[in-house]
Amino acid sequence: MFETLTDRLQRTFKQLSGRGKLREKDIRAGLKDVQMALLEADVNYGVVKDFIKNIQTEALGEEILKGLNPTQQLVKIVHDELVRLLGSERAEIEFSDQPPTVILLCGLQGSGKTTTAGKLALKLKKSGRKPLLVATDVYRPAAIEQLRQVGEEVGVEVFTLGESNPVRITEAALAHARSRGYDVVVVDTAGRLHIDREMMGELSEQAKVVPDPEVLLVVDAMTGQEAVTVAEEFGQALELDGLVLTKLDGDARGGAALSARAVTGKPIKLVGTGEKLDGLDTFYPDRMAQRILGMGDVLSLVEKAQQAVDLEQAQKLQKRLMTAQFDLEDFRDHLRNVRKMGPLDQIMKMIPGMAQQMPNLGAGEFDERELDQVEAIINSMTPEERYDPEILNASRKRRIAAGSGVRVQDVNIMLKEFRELSKMMKQLTGGGKARIGGMQIGLR
Repeated sequence: MFETLTDRLQRTFKQLSGRGKLREKDIRAGLKDVQMALLEADVNYGVVKDFIKNIQTEALGEEILKGLNPTQQLVKIVHDELVRLLGSERAEIEFSDQPPTVILLCGLQGSGKTTTAGKLALKLKKSGRKPLLVATDVYRPAAIEQLRQVGEEVGVEVFTLGESNPVRITEAALAHARSRGYDVVVVDTAGRLHIDREMMGELSEQAKVVPDPEVLLVVDAMTGQEAVTVAEEFGQALELDGLVLTKLDGDARGGAALSARAVTGKPIKLVGTGEKLDGLDTFYPDRMAQRILGMGDVLSLVEKAQQAVDLEQAQKLQKRLMTAQFDLEDFRDHLRNVRKMGPLDQIMKMIPGMAQQMPNLGAGEFDERELDQVEAIINSMTPEERYDPEILNASRKRRIAAGSGVRVQDVNIMLKEFRELSKMMKQLTGGGKARIGGMQIGLR
């Protein structure tokens, strides 16, 4: 989402670093570029004004002007201010001491509430909780059926009373949860095409029948300034506990993510990062600031790897690496694990410095179909061929190419990349320590 903003900021800092010692007019000119970059990213004007004012106050001090590396100091000041703007610290969902905790998801129609409800239920389930989904959007056609399908996909029960009164459904769902031992109730509330008194009144009544609910506003980050306006109006009408930003991986300019926290005064707790139901992440202000500045996000990358890779399988692969037994089946299994972490362009952006080395990361640099092709080639081999690719002669390669729907040339390219990878693996494990990662997989 932040590709354009990141590029602009990096260009600005690169120009400043080329000037050596910074003068006051250099910093002012640089901050003017930062201001324009933020406005072009659709960040709220008032937020930008305060942001630049705070940076300028600190950046024009004696310490930075006379520092050994003033540009790096300026980057740090911008980073720290971004973190403050985004919320300084991670904000968690607050669970009740007396279960069940009730989470009310509210927002406009089309913001992604129903999908977010399913994603949240799956996230809660993976963390060891027992969630119940509740369908109270009785106005949108097929909303109840959509939630039922989402619930079935994530393996979570969906409570519904059909097209009944949303307040009555909420009360009945709470009683059902208590009797069945559910410790979290996720309520998918009704949305509207626009904010109206009836909508707010109904949401308020739903909140009243629940003891101390966690009220989260779902905001579509793709709608730019409109998202900020919606968040502000909901914040004035309801006692919000936090925000959920959806479609953060889209093509929008990112202004909503940078403005929502400042405008509403409510923390961003969760962010939607993809269409798959496991694409809901906890929001970390410091990590987001690093990604905006092109510094990567190693911690999130490690967490995704831990979630995607089975520990027993990883240990087995490490053992094979230690004995130089890495074959094409291992290659295919590791490729599948990497792909579980998410789209490769998003994964690569989390690696520090990768954005500078590969500036087209957000513009289709990686074609996931190439990875499908690699896997198809390996699947078209016999177990013997996967174990020992050296036996692959011209006729075997033609058979594999025909079976996987590619050219013989593609088979040769994949084998060449595998050999280079095997050679690198042997070097990495030569000292007795295996290191899995940093692979070049099917990319050219």
